[in-house]
Amino acid sequence: MQTLAAITLRQLRAIAAISRQGSLTAAAADLGLTPPAVHTQIRGLEAALGAELVRRNEDRSGSDLTAEGRTVLDAINRIDAILSQCATEVAAISRGFSGRVILGTVSTGKYFAPTLVRHLRGLCPEIEIELKVGNRESVIADLEQGRLDLAIMGRPPRHPPVTAEPLGIHPHGLVAAPDHPLTHQRQVRAEDLLYETILSREEGSGTRILMARYLDQIADGRSFDFMVMDSNETIKQAAIAGLGIAFLSLHTVTEELRSQRLALIPAPGLPIERHWFLVRPSDQAERPAAARVHRAILELQGKYLPKVDR
Repeated sequence: MQTLAAITLRQLRAIAAISRQGSLTAAAADLGLTPPAVHTQIRGLEAALGAELVRRNEDRSGSDLTAEGRTVLDAINRIDAILSQCATEVAAISRGFSGRVILGTVSTGKYFAPTLVRHLRGLCPEIEIELKVGNRESVIADLEQGRLDLAIMGRPPRHPPVTAEPLGIHPHGLVAAPDHPLTHQRQVRAEDLLYETILSREEGSGTRILMARYLDQIADGRSFDFMVMDSNETIKQAAIAGLGIAFLSLHTVTEELRSQRLALIPAPGLPIERHWFLVRPSDQAERPAAARVHRAILELQGKYLPKVDR
């Protein structure tokens, strides 16, 4: 086995291009190289690692990565994330900042995260802060690949390993248009919900996971009629229009509840109170700028979180 010092970025990018394009010829075109040049890069990497990384498909239609190749691809993604973070850090320093911190949040957090960033800019003016919003799955993937310094989310993931600290209460409940009959009852029965259309987030959303657990608990095996939508904003507008009832983070509907465009449904077991957490990868050293922002967020003690009128 040759020394790992023989591995080059060109070899790694050749593997990534084959994974992206599905064949050596297409990968060569993507990289602006000839197929023999890409072939040489792959063979050199395989020699350095002592393993077959690329295998021709049985129908000869193209090439795919072996299990070993997919492991290398995962490392490539991490390396690219680290290099990208390094470049943005250098650019931030050249603009007069002491560093740059990428703060991620699940999409539900976008209703208060800009307020948090405003507070942080006042507390940490020497640090450039970028906010990145995505669904739960994408935030977890970004944490795993090293593309985020810190993230705000509900239930912390089991993988990758993270350090999680609570930030404040995160209530969830059922809402509907104010003229919906269920909003005028003192206590809604579980049976009453079975006849309603539930406006739901997509698979992979943390709100969808919590909603599914709640409905499974009260339905006793009976099914619901769902209408799936890919954003809280779309769900809110659908509920306001009377298309169904919605299970949402109450932090996403504070303005609509206050202006009476939506109303709470007093269903059993609601609101469900979870917590917001600040998480960071526990298997990576925390950079000084990230550590400074980390402390500042905890010191704010959740003052940026919306206040819910119940």
